[in-house]
Amino acid sequence: MQTSLETLGTLERRLNVAVPLTAIESEVAKRLARLAKTVKVPGFRPGKVPMRMVAQQYGQQVRSDVVSDTVQATFNDAVRDQNLRIAGYPRIEPASASPGAGGLLEFSAVFEVYPEIRLGDLSTVTILRPLAEVGPADVESTIEVLRKQRATYAPAAHPAAHGDRVIVDFSGRIDGVEFQGGQAKDFAIDLGEGRMLPEFEAAVTGMQAGESRLFRLTFPADYHGKDVAGKDAEFTLQLHSVSTPLLPEVDAEFARAFGVASGDVGELKSEIEANLRLELKRKVESKVKEQALSALRKMAEFAIPRSLVEGEAQAMAQRMAAELHEQGMKPEDVKLGPEMFLARAEDRVALGLALGEVVRLHGLEAKPEQVKALVQEAAQTYEQPDAVVRWHYEKAERLNEFEALAVERNVVDWVLGQARVDDVPASFADLMGPARG
Repeated sequence: MQTSLETLGTLERRLNVAVPLTAIESEVAKRLARLAKTVKVPGFRPGKVPMRMVAQQYGQQVRSDVVSDTVQATFNDAVRDQNLRIAGYPRIEPASASPGAGGLLEFSAVFEVYPEIRLGDLSTVTILRPLAEVGPADVESTIEVLRKQRATYAPAAHPAAHGDRVIVDFSGRIDGVEFQGGQAKDFAIDLGEGRMLPEFEAAVTGMQAGESRLFRLTFPADYHGKDVAGKDAEFTLQLHSVSTPLLPEVDAEFARAFGVASGDVGELKSEIEANLRLELKRKVESKVKEQALSALRKMAEFAIPRSLVEGEAQAMAQRMAAELHEQGMKPEDVKLGPEMFLARAEDRVALGLALGEVVRLHGLEAKPEQVKALVQEAAQTYEQPDAVVRWHYEKAERLNEFEALAVERNVVDWVLGQARVDDVPASFADLMGPARG
């Protein structure tokens, strides 16, 4: 085998390989001989088929298989000899239109190699860690959310107001033509929840049951419905009913409805507080992790293999298409190309390479005890946690997610050990955001 390596760019390489045809012919003869012992041809007993007939019937396929296997094997040997770390998949190119000239099988493999990664000085990075506590007001706020979830509604004679539930028919038109998604009948709206555009809720507010109204609104330029984004629309609105919410009392029945068998409201509040503390802990960890990984990515300098980015973009497009298909969309209606995901794919690949380099340099692989602790933590949300733990350990691949999480935590802890970490006072409400609940 003869090889030569060319550098085509920062990461791109071309490996030229030449294999003597005698080696190809020898392997073809061996495989045909083995095939002749088992091949069945009418008129001949197994093992008695003339080699000429075996070669005539199967020679072309066998030769193709041998050439393919030889290319793969010699490429792997050459990569090993050259000590190359291949990123993505190689593109195999014949050396000429007439392979075999000069008694050699010649081909070239074009591929990218993994980059050399240079990590900057993380001591120059500052990470802000929120410090917050769960207080009585946070518990009471959560109880109010739970009360609203259990609300019943009673007919109201007053005009529609903030907090009411209304039932409406509406029909929207743009340039006099109805548009998809702009019509509904007996549609429920909880005023004040923000699920409708502010102009829409404003038009409903103050209406009486049985009243109709014509109003205009302009869809935001960044509206999720691209067909109507930034356009003016006219709506016809008819209000059928107005109902006001009736919130349940916080009593023993309320506590039992949320799993407190004793009906003790104090016990319910204690459980809520414990859950909020866990929720807060995870939120703080998430914010710190986001900053740590972002800092690691920014402080790592390297070229990003295009082949890995394209592969990741393709995988992301396929996952998104599968998710939309599960939601009932037809494949032909899902126009998702890999190019739509290239920017996100590049970020994911870059972060993955930086993470991998830190893990390799500092021995931050997942420890068995770390993985087990994460599995046990996740299992606590189920009725039979021990059975959930056993299920995860029945097959190694079921632990992949937890192993990746353990590695990520190890890297975050390492970054925090290198960077400056400033604790910043914060409130539970601010951290969790207005959308909580």
